[in-house]
This record gives sequence, structure tokens and C-alpha cells, in this order.
Amino acid sequence: MNETKFFSLMVDLHRDGARQGPGGDAETLRALELSRLNPASVIDVADIGCGTGASTLALARKLQNARITAVDLFPEFLELLAARADEAGLSPRITTQKGSMESLPFADGSLDLIWSEGAIYNMGFAKGIEAWRRFLRPGGVLAVSEITWLQPDPPKEIRQHWESEYPEIATAPEKISILERAGYDLLGYFVLPSSSWIDNYYEPTEARIRAFLERHDGEPESVEIVEMERQEVELYKRYQDYFSYGFYVARRR
Repeated sequence: MNETKFFSLMVDLHRDGARQGPGGDAETLRALELSRLNPASVIDVADIGCGTGASTLALARKLQNARITAVDLFPEFLELLAARADEAGLSPRITTQKGSMESLPFADGSLDLIWSEGAIYNMGFAKGIEAWRRFLRPGGVLAVSEITWLQPDPPKEIRQHWESEYPEIATAPEKISILERAGYDLLGYFVLPSSSWIDNYYEPTEARIRAFLERHDGEPESVEIVEMERQEVELYKRYQDYFSYGFYVARRR
């Protein structure tokens, strides 16, 4: 399957979802508490890889004086985010920006908070946190969720899967060491619960599959996408004790 077709189908499958990856509003707010930011402060925030904006909207509701720029590569997601922000009365404080996380439109030292849930893997954890650091003011906060081993010696099947899909997967101590070497001090860390995967992501995705296949009847690539999604679910259900997203909250030195 060529890359253009793959991304087109993935966007179509996931654009109607509240989230395009594991997570939850409760987890977003928990990470925000770890940031130690004053919810009443006037701050500049970037939500990178925002998708349709679940985390953006949760942040905007809590940070009542924040100016939030929501960045994503796919305009279809941003259109839905903008509509949801308008419906919630949050659009005056949210700006959408189409673009790559590898070429962000921010001035050095212009942000108080960089947020990214389940997206930094597209750039790579080490590369991402290093590249984004310059956009933060000294003392600014980085909050990212990143695929993480929960145990250091996972079974062969799941180890080989993730080493193929994302070789940067590592344990939390290893990720924290990368953060510290890149010029951050850890403020807090926690693991996303299974509800963030099953209830908030996998089950809603499964509920959209029938309509997705009907829209793409006769396209073998759509069947391939669905099979890939379902295999991912089965891997998670079998090996959820060994991996999850870890949420890392750190302050720029």
C-alpha cells in the first residue's frame, strides 16, 4: 500500500473518533496537575499532533487564560477540532495550524507548555524532545505520552513487534534518562490505564469499522487497514502487562 493511500484511509477511519490514540481526559488533567502550572496564568501552549483535539479541548477548559496552538499534519482533523472548539465556546483561545512536528512555526523561547499525546513517536522521542526544547521558555514544561516497556524483559512476540514498529521503545528509567540528558528535569510520570486503550480508543474504533468498510467497498487496502487495527488490539489485550503509554512531564532547565 502506498503512503498516500495509507494515510488517507487512516484519516477516514479515525477522524470521527474523539481520540486518535490511547488516552483520556482524566489522564490529560492528571498530567496537567503534574506540570504545576497555575490554571489561571496567561500562558502560551502548543498541542503537537493534536488530532481532532481531545487533549486540546481538555487543556482549554482547564487553562482558562491559555492561548493554545493546535498543530496537526491532517487538515481533516483540524477542521473537526475547530468545529468542536466553536461548539464548546473555546474557539477564541484555540488556533489550529496545519504542519509537521518537525518544522514547527514557533519562535525560540515563546512557549510555556508543549503538549503531545501519543504522537512524538512519529519524530522519535529523543529527537522530538531535543528539537522542541528551544521553543520553551526557561522553566517551561514538556508533557508527552510515549510508548514504554512496563517490564524490562517482555515476551519474544511483543518485543519483536515493537522493535520492528518503534525501535525507540524503552523502559521509563531509560526515557527519563533521555529527558535529563536533553536538558529537562522530571516533574512526574505515570502509566496510562487499560481504559485509555480499550474504552477510549479501541472500542470506539471498532464501532466505526463497519461504516468504514462500506465507504470503501471493493478497496482491498481498507480490509488491510482493518486487519492491522484488529491485530494491534489483540496484541494489546495479550501483552498489556508489558507495555503502555507512559506520560512524562518535565521542566526545561
